[in-house]
Amino acid sequence: MELHLGKHHREAHTLDWPAALIAGFLAGALLMVLEFLWAVTGGHDPWVIAHKVAGITLGHSVATTSDFSASVIAIALATHYVLGMLFACILAAVLSTFRLDESPGMAFGMGAAFGIVLYLFNFYVMAKAFPWFVDLRTLETFIGHVIFGMLAGFAYWRMQRHHG
Repeated sequence: MELHLGKHHREAHTLDWPAALIAGFLAGALLMVLEFLWAVTGGHDPWVIAHKVAGITLGHSVATTSDFSASVIAIALATHYVLGMLFACILAAVLSTFRLDESPGMAFGMGAAFGIVLYLFNFYVMAKAFPWFVDLRTLETFIGHVIFGMLAGFAYWRMQRHHG
């Protein structure tokens, strides 16, 4: 005789790729705006972060400069969006695997936790390969990554299609 425990069995939801990609794009855009605003309001050069992000693709020589360059900004935007969408897909996979995508609170909370892990990964693990990120270990950057995770989780929850 089978024991049925209702619909809350441990079967993962199907990951909604379009929702995950859009969530990452939106969360990445918000993070870029926050980084820019924090730089400007803090009296810092607003192009520094763009150069550091572009340095992932273009190398150390770009990461250590900060002059305005449309091509560097374009590469930084593309790199930032691709990474944002990749990380949101990872978050969406976690949410759907553990059925944490069923409520906005769970998606929001797991997104915050994911943002913390993402910050630690980016600025302590990846900084070994990209040492110019060490300079970005700031409270603002930490908060920005938590907000990224929360928005990515919430946006994924909101946009996903429930597959029956």
